[in-house]
Amino acid sequence: MINVGLLLLFLILILIIAAGMAVFYIKKQLTTVSRNAFGTDSFLEGVRQQEKIYAETPKSVAGMTSFYLPRIQRDFPELSVPEMMQKSENQIKAALHAVEAQDLSLIADASEEFKKQIRLWIDENKKQGICEQFQNVHIHKTAISRYEKQAGCCIIKFQSAVEYRYAKWNRNEERPEPKMTQTRYDMEWVYVQDVEKLPKEKRAMGLNCPNCGAPVSQVGAKFCEYCGSTVEPINIRVWSLDQMDRDSDQY
Repeated sequence: MINVGLLLLFLILILIIAAGMAVFYIKKQLTTVSRNAFGTDSFLEGVRQQEKIYAETPKSVAGMTSFYLPRIQRDFPELSVPEMMQKSENQIKAALHAVEAQDLSLIADASEEFKKQIRLWIDENKKQGICEQFQNVHIHKTAISRYEKQAGCCIIKFQSAVEYRYAKWNRNEERPEPKMTQTRYDMEWVYVQDVEKLPKEKRAMGLNCPNCGAPVSQVGAKFCEYCGSTVEPINIRVWSLDQMDRDSDQY
């Protein structure tokens, strides 16, 4: 007669041995994968090393400078592209500092359209109770990513590889430790040649009252017809920084 208790004990022993062998096999496979992928026996340590390398490696930029620069110089021989690149980098730093301090006055020498964009960023953070910190901002490289002629205007877009220690938190929570972050920013400059030829979305640039936000009905108007505030008209035949776009993978 079979001893049921002994049989049950035997089955449990087999299951334990099988589970142990499975764990051993999986661990061995992970070790092999980790060695091949990261050069270390610990898979978790390998992942941490990759995260660190990723955080310390600058982003690549869509560098089309050699392609677009001759065209820009031909169309605008007096334009200093290196100086425009430097201004783009300075405005990236100014915008980040303004967002961190939630103080738009830290941005100078920028178009109303650019200030409006940063103001909306700051206002949205205030509304949601969000704080952002950008420490040790460093720009690795800036290159021309696009140059095109549109009806009534020309556009130059620069792309910058940016590094900083970044933290984002709710103001009611404890501030986390900033993490090294690599990202990209696109800065778009516009040169308006003929307002009447601009498409509708471009015609709106600068045609809103900076005080009440009401649309300005007439091109060239100097005062808002609703609240009387001074209105900055579209700059004609002057390069103006009008837009900054962030890499979506950071956020």
